[in-house]
Amino acid sequence: MQHATSRRSFRLAEQVMRELSLVVAEEVADPRLAGVSITGVRLNADLSVAEALFTLPGGPAGAGEAMQAFAKAKGFLRTKVGARVKMKFVPELRFLYDEFIEEMVYARPAE
Repeated sequence: MQHATSRRSFRLAEQVMRELSLVVAEEVADPRLAGVSITGVRLNADLSVAEALFTLPGGPAGAGEAMQAFAKAKGFLRTKVGARVKMKFVPELRFLYDEFIEEMVYARPAE
């Protein structure tokens, strides 16, 4: 996916991340998403797709279940984010487990 690089797209990605985080924390009742943190959002060049990166308090062990929960709640989340963020078209939401933080924390030292 070609990512957007404009100032506007970065601002929109931040807004989507902020609102998505709030919706997941406050309005989603699925226990598989308890404690999920949205760590970033990347928009593609035409702003039609938003990749949301997330982490879990227990690490990657529950990532599969969280992905299933996000797939089930995708329409609800898109509707809620669309109501909160002023965009002509609300992007399709895709969810990916963010391995970057784990790689930083558990990275092996250079030998």
